[in-house]
Amino acid sequence: MRLQNKVALITGAAQGLGFAIACRFAEEGAEVFITDLQADVGAKSVAEINGKGGKAHFITLDVASEQSWIAASAEVQRIAGRLDILVNNAGINIRETVETMAVENLDKMLAVNVKGPFLGTKHFIPVFRKTGGGSIINMSSVCGLIGHRYTTEAYTVTKGAVTLLTKTIAVRYAKDNIRCNSIHPSTVDTPLVQELLKNPDRKAERFGEVPLGRLATAADVANAALFLASNEAAFINGVAFPVDGGTTAD
Repeated sequence: MRLQNKVALITGAAQGLGFAIACRFAEEGAEVFITDLQADVGAKSVAEINGKGGKAHFITLDVASEQSWIAASAEVQRIAGRLDILVNNAGINIRETVETMAVENLDKMLAVNVKGPFLGTKHFIPVFRKTGGGSIINMSSVCGLIGHRYTTEAYTVTKGAVTLLTKTIAVRYAKDNIRCNSIHPSTVDTPLVQELLKNPDRKAERFGEVPLGRLATAADVANAALFLASNEAAFINGVAFPVDGGTTAD
């Protein structure tokens, strides 16, 4: 198995894309920590993984709170004694344009989408050092690579910040055998997106921009995360990895 004897923590993983990543990692032998604010949903997700023979735990984590990260780090070390993989997946998108966005909503997006990965990296780098290194995977977006005409400005700002945070961590902490890469999905086929795509104009927009002619799936993104977390990617560091069907190549 590709992640045998590895320990991974995934933020925003009670459901959706984060849960897909947690499941994929567990299938490949990792002990996974699912973190989220939704404890009830998280407990069910852990039970599902454990029921299939995996090994999972749930930790309540507010990614915008430094104290919450400190507590999560202590809990991971208490239970598993180490961490090998950190996936900063949690994110939000408040769909207001630059002209209409309330500053409170901008602050909220920056707190979750930028401060969250920053704090997670801050508090797990020392844990990685104890065992000789690790892999950090930050969930960005095609909006972290291009100006995206269908996405609001604040989201693009936050994902662009994640892209360069990733590269800076990659070059500064490579000496500690800590790799840091980012994943950049195009629109991912989720229940929320399916609701949005009931609007035929929105559907035409999103499908029309992807050269491969379909949406990304959660499995597409989870498999990219698996590769970056595995030893197969041991010499891949500081990469912005598009999972976008060619969207950013056009």
